[in-house]
Amino acid sequence: MAKKWVYLFTEGNKDMRDLLGGKGAGVAEMTRAGLPVPPGFTITTEACNAYFAAGKQFPEGMWEQVLAALKWVEQQTGKRFGDPNNPLLVSVRSGAKFSMPGMMDTVLNIGLNPQTLQGLARLTGNERFAYDAYRRLIQMFGRIVKEIDGRKFEQILDAYKEKTAGKQDTDLTTEMLKDVVRDYKALYKKELGEEFPDDPYEQLRQAIEAVFGSWFGKRAVDYRNFNKIPHDLGTAAN
Repeated sequence: MAKKWVYLFTEGNKDMRDLLGGKGAGVAEMTRAGLPVPPGFTITTEACNAYFAAGKQFPEGMWEQVLAALKWVEQQTGKRFGDPNNPLLVSVRSGAKFSMPGMMDTVLNIGLNPQTLQGLARLTGNERFAYDAYRRLIQMFGRIVKEIDGRKFEQILDAYKEKTAGKQDTDLTTEMLKDVVRDYKALYKKELGEEFPDDPYEQLRQAIEAVFGSWFGKRAVDYRNFNKIPHDLGTAAN
C-alpha cells in the first residue's frame, strides 16, 4: 500500500502532532469535536522531510493524494477549484510540531485568476473585494514563493494610496485595485521573466513547495537554534 502523505481534517487527532504538526493536529481535534472548521487537509511532516531527501521533489504519490483530498474539499463545499462560476479558494499554511510564530510561510487566496476573479466578484456582489483578494495573492506569491523583495510591491501600493484622501488600503477604489493588479503582474514579469501563473494547480504546487522550503528559511533556522528545537522535524502544510 502506498505511503499516506495526506490526512483530511476528519482523519487526524490531537495526538498526531509529530506527523500533522501542531496546527494540523489541533484543527483535526476541533473537527472531531464537531466545531465548525472549514474542510481541509494536512500534508505531513514526513512528506516535508521526504521532499528535501529527494532533492526538493514531492515524494511518490503525494501530489495525487493532494488532488484526491482537494476533490473531497470540493464535495464538502459545493465549490470547485479553478471553476470560473463557483470558485474554491484555498490557503496553504505551515504548521510544525512546535509553534514557531511568524517564522514560516503562508500563501492565501490560491485559485484566483482572471476567470475565477470574475466568479468571486459575482458570488460576493463585490468586485472591489475580488480585486483586493487577487492583488494580495500576487503580492504574497511573489514575495513568499518567488522571493521578490516585498518592498517593491509595497511601493506600488503606497503610490496608489497616496492618491486617496485617507491614504489607507481601504480607501483604494475598485479601479485603483485593478491598476494595482496590472502593476503587480508587470513587476512579477520584470523580476522573473515569466507571467504570474493563471493555473490554480500550478499555484497550489508552488505554494506547497514554498511552505516546505520555509522550514529551512533563515528566520526559522535561527528561531530553532535559539529555542533548541531539532532541525529534522519538518513542517506540515495545511
